[in-house]
Amino acid sequence: MKDMKETYMNNNDRAEVLVRALPYIQDYRGKTMVVKYGGNAMISPEIKAAVMDDVILMACVGIRAVLVHGGGPEIEALLSAVGKESRFVRGLRYTDEETMEIVQMVLCGKVNKDIVGLIQQGGGKAVGVCGIDGAMLSARRLRINGEDLGFVGEIERVDTAVLEVILDAGAIPVVSSVAFCPETGRAFNVNADTAAATIAAAMGAEKLILMTDVQGILRDIHDPDSLIKTLTRTELEDLKTKGVLSKGMIPKADCCTLALDRGVKKAHIIDGRLPRSLLVELFTDEGIGTMIGR
Repeated sequence: MKDMKETYMNNNDRAEVLVRALPYIQDYRGKTMVVKYGGNAMISPEIKAAVMDDVILMACVGIRAVLVHGGGPEIEALLSAVGKESRFVRGLRYTDEETMEIVQMVLCGKVNKDIVGLIQQGGGKAVGVCGIDGAMLSARRLRINGEDLGFVGEIERVDTAVLEVILDAGAIPVVSSVAFCPETGRAFNVNADTAAATIAAAMGAEKLILMTDVQGILRDIHDPDSLIKTLTRTELEDLKTKGVLSKGMIPKADCCTLALDRGVKKAHIIDGRLPRSLLVELFTDEGIGTMIGR
């Protein structure tokens, strides 16, 4: 009798969780959300599987989920294997012709198709593409203060037609951050956070969600209890001006600002190292990271 009561209580708790999530599910149904997936969330098999389950669930409740991914650790591993040393300019990987071939091979090939395979193994339906497909991401060569970065691109235009076709077919687009140069036909390496932000803006997304290796935005980077749950775009700029944001957080904050300024309703920065972080952020009142609104 005791075991039956405990089973009922456990099942009742699960049902209560679903009921509490219902208003969010109703609100988000049919809306587009762009998730940028990378960092340590791509390294741990357990976390990787959990993220794929979260994205599948998003699609199952009617959210038009787009997954944009990077692959820095995998690129670094292959460069090391072929004896090529990495070089960074102002935090961006210098990408010569040989490095670009490896970036394209890793991101558009192995990493992209591994993610597609995981989603389909979990019962979802996914299609892997890169920014070259359908000229989705058109870019020009990026230079910082006149300094050449090789085949590193700055996104100039986003064509969402391919993504819309995939979503309309009931599948999850999985996008690798390699862009297309219309003038030369060459591939360019582009920042995955920026790719996600520009795609979210072009699609009129409800949300941009950046999965990172930190909790979110902290008032004090040495105090995990100083997580800022909600911010406006103006407050975010104020934190940046006051030097509250750490160096690694500044480009992510800039991507959130870019998305918000171009019409995305909310941007989220969450800890991708924690299982179910996507679901907790989307379907609970408390959330798990930092949500930024206009």
